Amino acid sequence: MAAISKKLRSVPGGLMFWCPGCDGAHMVGVGEGSGPRWGYNGNPDAPTFTPSVLVTYNGKDAGIDGAPPAICHSFVTDGRIQFLSDCTHSLADRTLDIPDFDPEYAIIGES
Repeated sequence: MAAISKKLRSVPGGLMFWCPGCDGAHMVGVGEGSGPRWGYNGNPDAPTFTPSVLVTYNGKDAGIDGAPPAICHSFVTDGRIQFLSDCTHSLADRTLDIPDFDPEYAIIGES
């Protein structure tokens, strides 16, 4: 993993950004490669990824009494994360700047 800015890390096959809603990193596939691919505006300080980023993962309540996996769904535009209403974390329906990457990261889900 290599830092390309305070906001993004480069990993094989994609880029990672820190998600404050999940308190972890999300990876999006960009460029050549296998698996889903996102458009990327090439700006490491104010990235835009298209289309939306949808991540499902086993959150704190996933599987308890039949609870579904946790969801983080967002638009990442010009360095801001617009969390959509189907997010299961507390930042649903909010828009925030992408925070600086936490060096003590944990990869949350797979985009």
